[in-house]
Amino acid sequence: MPRIDFYVLPDRKDNGRALLACRLADKAYRLGHTVYLLAASDAQAAALDDLLWTFRQDSFVPHERYPLAGEESSPVLVGTVAPVEVDAQVLINFTDALPEGFERFERVVELVDAHPEVLAKSRERFRQYRERGCALETHKL
Repeated sequence: MPRIDFYVLPDRKDNGRALLACRLADKAYRLGHTVYLLAASDAQAAALDDLLWTFRQDSFVPHERYPLAGEESSPVLVGTVAPVEVDAQVLINFTDALPEGFERFERVVELVDAHPEVLAKSRERFRQYRERGCALETHKL
C-alpha cells in the first residue's frame, strides 16, 4: 500500500493547488522519482502542463501529456485517465475522487486548500484511504 500525503494550504487562492502540484512534482523529479499528475479534465491538464514550464523562473521539469505521443516517456506525466497503465512512483491527485489504481504507486499526494468543497471532498478521500489501511500523513503548509 502506498503512503498517502495530504498537503493542506492555509488559504484558497485561485492557483494555489496547481502551483503546489508543480512544486511537488518538481521536488519529486529532483529526488529521482517518476510522477503522474492526474487532472480532472483536459482543460485542467493543459493548465498544469503550461504551469510546469512557468511556475518558477529557473524551473525545468521534463514532462509531457499522457497518453504519450511516442514510446519514450518523461519523468513527469500529466493526464486525465485513471493511472492503471502508468509506471510512476508518485501520483499527484488533482481530482476530487479516489484515483482508480492508486495502490500501484509508492506515494500518493493529495492537494487541499481552504475552499469548502475541496475540504469536504478531501475528508471523504482521507476516510476512504484510511478504510483501505493506507499510511496517512498530513502536512499543513
